[in-house]
Amino acid sequence: MALSRHNLQTILMPLAMVVGALLRNPLASVEEASGHLLTPMLIAAMLFVTFCKIDIRNMRLHWSHLVMLLVQFVGSVSVYYIVEPLLGITVAQGAMICVMAPIAMAAVVIGNMLGANVTTMVTYSLVCNLVTALLIPPMLHTFGSGSCGFAVIIARVAPTLIAPFAVAQLCRWLLPRVAAWFASHSIVSFYLWLVSLILVMGRTTLFIINADASLYVEIELAAVALILCLVQFGLGRMLGRYTGDVVATTQSMGQKNTIFAVWLSLNFLDPIASIAPTAYIVWQNLLNSYQIFQYNKKISNRKTDAR
Repeated sequence: MALSRHNLQTILMPLAMVVGALLRNPLASVEEASGHLLTPMLIAAMLFVTFCKIDIRNMRLHWSHLVMLLVQFVGSVSVYYIVEPLLGITVAQGAMICVMAPIAMAAVVIGNMLGANVTTMVTYSLVCNLVTALLIPPMLHTFGSGSCGFAVIIARVAPTLIAPFAVAQLCRWLLPRVAAWFASHSIVSFYLWLVSLILVMGRTTLFIINADASLYVEIELAAVALILCLVQFGLGRMLGRYTGDVVATTQSMGQKNTIFAVWLSLNFLDPIASIAPTAYIVWQNLLNSYQIFQYNKKISNRKTDAR
């Protein structure tokens, strides 16, 4: 029996993760040959497709955005001071960056698949990344070993978030039929994300294998990342009960821009701390796979009951 589209989506994310892990060496060569531009280009393309659905006139700030920002920044500092006396500075930095990292670029894509209010998520994504660019430099200076500025952070965010949003809005204005086509075929963004996930998992697996850290420290960092991943997804789910959009807050709070977090760790913290956000990549995508499975199962049950 042929797989339905929903069943196919359920298995594709874990399959992409396995393929990426197995093909890590050739994928690393492909990334190197592209000048490390392939993944950012794929992310920008998938966001452009999703952003074509967004009418900028409907974008509004919501009180939940402030709550999530407070959790992100107050929570990251709190986690650091809780973990540091127990497991040391390196693990504390890894834990901190897993909370401090902004919402993932792909969170909007996954949220769209799960029925979230995409406009709310896009609004938060833009606000979150701008606030992150303002607050992360002084926090890294306080808790890390390096310093960076607002312009450095924006330079990392703009090509993969702000630029696709601006181009999508121009497309809606100048080429409305083209934008409407992309908006009605937004599932394309999911398949673009799968390709980028394969590349990211290849890089993640290779990084963990080659990391210059003791196995014990690696396990501590991975375990802390798992706990924080579950906690942040859980907090987002709790917040969603008050906002009326559980999916939007769950994805916005739990799904982190781990590629950005790894870059911050490598450049401005103890490089070994980057194992935590690297492991977070695995945990959050396993959770996303489970959420897609549950959502598709619910849709299938509704169709069966309707018959």
